[in-house]
Amino acid sequence: MYLSWPGGPLRGTALLPASKSEANRALILQALAEGGTVDNLSDANDTQLMQRLLKEASNAEVLDAEDAGTVMRFLTAYLAVTGWRGRLTGTTRAQERPIAVLVEALRQAGANISYLNGEGYPPLEFGGFTAAPDATEPTALSVRGDISSQYISALLMVGPRLPGGLRLTLIGHVGSRPYIDMTVALMQLFGGAASVDGATLTVQPGQYQPTNYTVESDWSAASYWYSLVALAPTGAEITLPGLRQKSLQGDQAIAQIMTQFGVKTTFLPNGIHLQQVPLAPQTEIKTVDFSDCPDLAQTVAVVAAALNRPVDLTGLESLRIKETDRIAALQTELAKFGGDLRDLGDGRFRAESKEFAVENQSVATYHDHRMAMAFAPLALRGPLHIEAPSVVRKSYPQYWNELAKAGFIISEAD
Repeated sequence: MYLSWPGGPLRGTALLPASKSEANRALILQALAEGGTVDNLSDANDTQLMQRLLKEASNAEVLDAEDAGTVMRFLTAYLAVTGWRGRLTGTTRAQERPIAVLVEALRQAGANISYLNGEGYPPLEFGGFTAAPDATEPTALSVRGDISSQYISALLMVGPRLPGGLRLTLIGHVGSRPYIDMTVALMQLFGGAASVDGATLTVQPGQYQPTNYTVESDWSAASYWYSLVALAPTGAEITLPGLRQKSLQGDQAIAQIMTQFGVKTTFLPNGIHLQQVPLAPQTEIKTVDFSDCPDLAQTVAVVAAALNRPVDLTGLESLRIKETDRIAALQTELAKFGGDLRDLGDGRFRAESKEFAVENQSVATYHDHRMAMAFAPLALRGPLHIEAPSVVRKSYPQYWNELAKAGFIISEAD
């Protein structure tokens, strides 16, 4: 896809997809509650896939989670406790993403799950669920806190189905805490009794209640519009409907992070307004910890390099096992423009640049929707090509249409 900007300020209103983090949790809870409605579901592939597979599970022997991490992990827990028998698989990349932590925990709780290929990786074979029916004490499990929060959320959501409930202890540093808090809050909305006491998460046994829930728009998707406002010519402003000031999403952190790149956020009754403001002189290199919001790292790294405002990034451990190795992908693609994500050691990286320029470079996307969306705003600084642009269907299928509405010139390669 060829992408360019005709000049002039960026202004208007852009529509966001609904949060797939909220939606996929709410869909699992709705299925466990066996009732209620979940409104404002997006057309993102991950959300549509979760809906479809939950419906098919009752009479299918093979389910394909494709490349969707939340679908693979949440379904693994759901299928285990509901006693499903069959095979859960995914794309080649999905079969390279580890799932042993979750599977071992579910086995301890009574699940019969086996690996069909590599030990610790999908595809998985499910052979039912056997737990002591008269258990009065909660199933006690311990997992590392720095693993993907999706494992932890998957276990929490099925906790009420375990005889005696669940007591989950997180060991060591806990990453992506907002996603865990989101899960607990949604469980409570659906009638689950879940509580957090430091590193110990407790879920009481019982049934979820059919509940109607409306999903908020996606703050992760909003991050790309923050980037666009930061990189646009002087006078840029954009309105994004559907976002809440009191959000369950940890990626709302983008509002604070982007102040250092000249973007002001004003909360509206139903959304936010972004406005470009003059950048203050940079007196020191700031550090941003992405432990709680790893999906924002690509956006921030690209903006920091493009504006030549170096920033140190920490908490990137989980980026190695996303849709691609996002650290390596960022390093490769930023280098094409004169940018860099330099490894400083001890888990610290610096996004910076030397003579950053956008001059018809071609950006590889590595089967990763966030690579496409994080680099596309660079078209405000010069024409570029985005390879395999359809990857955005995973979370924001209308992204290119929204850019076109905002004034970008877009054409597909032959």
